[in-house]
Amino acid sequence: MKIGLIGNGAIAKLVTRFCKERSDRFTVVGALGLPEDKVSVGTHPVVQTWPAFRALAPDLVVECAGHGAVRAYGTLVLDAGIDLIIVSTGSLADADLWRDLKAAAERSTAQLKLPAGALPGVDALSAGKLAGLTKVTLRSSKPPKAWSGTPAEKTHDLAAITKPTVIFSGNAREAASTFPKNANVAATAALAGLGFEDTTVTLVADPGVTQNVHHLEAEGAFGKLILEINANPSPDNPKTSHMAALSIMRMLDNEATSIVI
Repeated sequence: MKIGLIGNGAIAKLVTRFCKERSDRFTVVGALGLPEDKVSVGTHPVVQTWPAFRALAPDLVVECAGHGAVRAYGTLVLDAGIDLIIVSTGSLADADLWRDLKAAAERSTAQLKLPAGALPGVDALSAGKLAGLTKVTLRSSKPPKAWSGTPAEKTHDLAAITKPTVIFSGNAREAASTFPKNANVAATAALAGLGFEDTTVTLVADPGVTQNVHHLEAEGAFGKLILEINANPSPDNPKTSHMAALSIMRMLDNEATSIVI
């Protein structure tokens, strides 16, 4: 299977390594990067334009470059009939973008695929949705430094935080829109469950944790779900979880195996 990457950063590097270790099944044919991306994270080429990327003829594209990349290239990939894995699920809090991507997928032969990322229990949450959900809440805690470069810097002195401090409380749409690099998990919970408006999200800066801690609760006709993950940050980017890259790898594995779980 020929894999194309949108992005040339930490997650792209991990996915590239994964594909190299399984070269009998996957080949990364290239990446679509920014003008300043001169050095590839692998042996594949980096191009800067959609026509050049399309010419690489990938069978599947993995977006791992952020919200702007989804807006710029999501519909182009789907309209070209190429399956698309979106890592930056927080971008889908933009109702217009979500509508456009769904429409593109429906009019093409391609599928839009959303990995679980760092969120535990997406399969159970989606299954529970079929019977009806009444409540979905998510509490995400990260070390204070993981919130640097976000709006939390304007409302809190992150370096001075000595106890768990709520830096945001609201719905999933607000969380994903306000913290685009930190709240993809909130968007995934919303898409799998009750939707953006009805999913309650709390974001916490906690000096007592060294990992990214996501606590998910859901209730509905199925019963009650309580799950928590203490996820190690990406070795190359503390703002994201290593599990985000691993969930992409699992999705790729399912694309090229005879047994899917």
